[in-house]
Amino acid sequence: MSARSFRHRLAAVCVSAVTLFATAACGDSGGDGGPVELRFSWWGNNDRAATTQKVIDAFQAQNPDIKVTGSSADFNAYFDKLATEVAAGDAPDVITLGGAYPREYGGRGALLDLARVSNELKTDKIDPAALGNGNFDNKQFGVPTGVNSFAVVVNPEVFQAAGVPLPDDSTWTWADFTRIANEIATKAPEGTYGVADPTRPDTLDLYSRQRGEGLYTPDGGVAITKQTLVDWWTMTTALRDSGAAPSASLTAELEGQPAPEQTLMGRGLAAMQFDWSNQLGALRKASGKPLELLRAPGESAGRPGMWLQASQIYTINARSEHPKEAAKFVDFLINSPEAGKLIRTDRGIPANHDVLAAVTPELDPDQAVQAKFIEKIGPLAGPPLVIGPTGSTDTLGILQRLNAEVLFNRQPVDKAADEFIKQVAAAIRK
Repeated sequence: MSARSFRHRLAAVCVSAVTLFATAACGDSGGDGGPVELRFSWWGNNDRAATTQKVIDAFQAQNPDIKVTGSSADFNAYFDKLATEVAAGDAPDVITLGGAYPREYGGRGALLDLARVSNELKTDKIDPAALGNGNFDNKQFGVPTGVNSFAVVVNPEVFQAAGVPLPDDSTWTWADFTRIANEIATKAPEGTYGVADPTRPDTLDLYSRQRGEGLYTPDGGVAITKQTLVDWWTMTTALRDSGAAPSASLTAELEGQPAPEQTLMGRGLAAMQFDWSNQLGALRKASGKPLELLRAPGESAGRPGMWLQASQIYTINARSEHPKEAAKFVDFLINSPEAGKLIRTDRGIPANHDVLAAVTPELDPDQAVQAKFIEKIGPLAGPPLVIGPTGSTDTLGILQRLNAEVLFNRQPVDKAADEFIKQVAAAIRK
């Protein structure tokens, strides 16, 4: 589905959601005497689906009067399907969202204000900074599944094979980053890259936050400047030209969010890859290598750009016929040590402090690395991220199209920078 089509579908459903909110959202959760039936959706791979089913089973064992049916898909297919379901008035009761989606759906009436179910869903054990990821216009539309951070995933074996030492992530700069990527590409076996193409909204946010910008302003405008975009694309095209990053055609093949085993890091073909910390376990499994997490370049040179973010957000459909039961299920997902011990760090480091304490002794080595990394960067992270305004979910598609134009040399970087700012501004004004 195109970004424009997504906006049209979302706008259509939100008109209906706003109209029906008062009558459909918070009625009594009555029934015919049988179990209340809830639908729960999320994105992810088969391992996540299997784990989530175990959590559903545990909840149902404690709540035999509530039946939960789960469904999942890969990232892109998930949001395409969700947009269709919301537009048709047939979205799941409990919806997993991320990024700007909670603000976009919530701001247009498609999500339940959780204040309406505060008796069933408690949030007092969740860090306020994490909880803020689901709060917009002073309404709590979602609660975080857990906390993670955007970081650099590195493969020490690729560094070792190239004879290049791992960087000191307490001091390295973007100049160090490009030098290291080029050195690895020169010395590593054929077909191995210093870094997978790093261009995505998260890296632009991080890079520009280090310059005091970010992608968006608090009042819903575009914050990133043309010069920052020019500097970014000048760096990435130089990495492409030197062979430190993949060719334009290979990057295009890997566009979007492929499964971990499809990424260059998952295939053992990259020394570095920007990704979320909670992807470490899946990437380690795919590659079979002892991958590690590093702070991003440039963090010690001025303002920190990294931030702690809710890895995903649990929300409740404003039109759910059973909002209280849905809230009870979400409460189990985020506040139950039993659920936490099953999920562990798959959806981020648990945002509930008590759950994290219960889970920590049971973490496997991969999960322990993630928890230790979050503990390390927490005090060093920058201010909370400015969540994208309504329309900002188009930014990913805009950036992918313009990045392809730049990498295939169809558009100079200065023109692409102008176009990015122009197109994102137009998207968030709609």
